[in-house]
Amino acid sequence: MFLLRHGQSFFNLHFTQTKRDPGIEDPELTPLGHAQARDAAARLAAQGVITRIIVSPYKRALQTAEPIRALCRVPLEIRHEVRERTAFTCDIGSSPAHLAATFPEHDFSHLPARWWHDTTESEAETEARASAFRTDLAARPDHATTLLVSHWGFILALTGKSLNNGELHDYDPRSTPPASLVWRP
Repeated sequence: MFLLRHGQSFFNLHFTQTKRDPGIEDPELTPLGHAQARDAAARLAAQGVITRIIVSPYKRALQTAEPIRALCRVPLEIRHEVRERTAFTCDIGSSPAHLAATFPEHDFSHLPARWWHDTTESEAETEARASAFRTDLAARPDHATTLLVSHWGFILALTGKSLNNGELHDYDPRSTPPASLVWRP
């Protein structure tokens, strides 16, 4: 399968410069983030191997997935299980009603009203979520042609790798889970 960390968000832009949480809830992509999403879409479309996209319900992930969905013309599955761990203000999500108004082409009715974690999710809880996702995907016959658009913490828990914004990574969900993780960007 393919993993893609969402493109640069306005949170990422400000946090990178200041190392302080700028207090932006569910931020959107910056112009660079949109460019990173278009670049990933072009690379994936050229390979012609994507048959399904799984994406987190955060705006930055949905915006990252959009050019890929448009170019590859594949189904998109929104799953809150692949969300971030709510370690920063940017990890406070938007309600399903707000998401439906912002992204009317998608169905958010299956999401709980508050689909993000109430407090900072522990590393063990994030790792357990990633493990359950890994098991689910490994059992699916299309795992090799699935794209996951997710977040730094979830991808780290899944693979043991720290990806940059807009970075693509090949991953086999049948591989051995990471033995130990370094939980800092």
